[in-house]
Amino acid sequence: MYITGKNIRVIIPAFNEEASIGLVLKDVPELVREIIVISNNSTDQTESVAKKNGATVLSESNRGYGYACLKGMDYVSKLKEKTDIIVFLDGDYSDYPEELLKIIAPIVEDDIDFVIGARVKHLRERGSMTFPQIFGNWLATFLMKLMYGANYSDLGPFRAIKYDKLLALNMEDKTYGWTVEMQLKALKHKLKYTEVEVNYRNRIGKSKVSGTVKGAVMAGVKIIGWILKYAIRK
Repeated sequence: MYITGKNIRVIIPAFNEEASIGLVLKDVPELVREIIVISNNSTDQTESVAKKNGATVLSESNRGYGYACLKGMDYVSKLKEKTDIIVFLDGDYSDYPEELLKIIAPIVEDDIDFVIGARVKHLRERGSMTFPQIFGNWLATFLMKLMYGANYSDLGPFRAIKYDKLLALNMEDKTYGWTVEMQLKALKHKLKYTEVEVNYRNRIGKSKVSGTVKGAVMAGVKIIGWILKYAIRK
């Protein structure tokens, strides 16, 4: 289905999300043209559950959020059918997929290039974000404001971007730095961006990043590394 002529595809990286991926897919609005689930070396039934719920399922053996997103983008690039908007969404059911309509509205209605779902405190379920996540988001967005004059408040994974603008960013991060890389490059390319407030709940299952000390540290190092690298380039 289309909305005002827009062809929308959703990319969902997923690692061992068999308990949640079906719920995510059922809540994605029907106006979406295609949902692409990238099984990031899953060892459970993530792939079969996703297929049963109508998703296009790809497999990426290299572990990493960025690897999975790049796999999805590679698939989209080979389609003959035009893609107008790409939405990125997590597979753990922490986001509210039905809020995709809120995420894409600024693009469809106001010609915004890039929209981030901001997980604001008053819409977050208690415990849905760990202290390292909250502090890391604050620090990263503070540094981007200080160094680049950015108006970000979150590195939320639920986001939408015009497909042609996404291609122009030449995304490259393979792991934890995917979201901040996109936001930094959006600034560099002078994209029109905005945030919309979204609800956020406790994920199903254990987080592969914030749920472990190693994951939280590695994510923090990668995110700050991207910000500093861009400061040096600037």
